[in-house]
Amino acid sequence: MKTKEIRQMSSEELVNKVNDLKNELFNLRFRLATGQLDNPASIKLLKKDIARVKTVLRERELEVGKEA
Repeated sequence: MKTKEIRQMSSEELVNKVNDLKNELFNLRFRLATGQLDNPASIKLLKKDIARVKTVLRERELEVGKEA
């Protein structure tokens, strides 16, 4: 997921996206523990996606704080 795509989403969509990504991360970790995960690098990529979304959310929070 590209940062440009993330910035075009609304804040509500981003919160939902974080929740979805966390659920997916849980599923990947579960599959890793049971030995069913084919590509362990996908966990790292998913963590980075979560970090990108959270970063954009935090930037928006800070912008709202500056305006007030």
